[in-house]
Amino acid sequence: MSQPFSRFLHPFDVARHPSLEPEVKRAILASWASDRAAVKDQPAMRRPPGAKRPVSIDDVFAAMRALDEPPLGGASLQ
Repeated sequence: MSQPFSRFLHPFDVARHPSLEPEVKRAILASWASDRAAVKDQPAMRRPPGAKRPVSIDDVFAAMRALDEPPLGGASLQ
């Protein structure tokens, strides 16, 4: 992968990335959802490797679900 996943600031940056394969997007988001990325004393937050600030686990799951949704207006997240 030419762009390390630590450069993504938000889960939807991953989901909407134009050149990543869906399987790569899922793998990145799954790593973010992992308990290994959990913020101590804030179980609903995740800090992906290299991230400047935590993201909500709800946002991670929403981005994962968006990969399975039919595109609106013909635009695809994949």
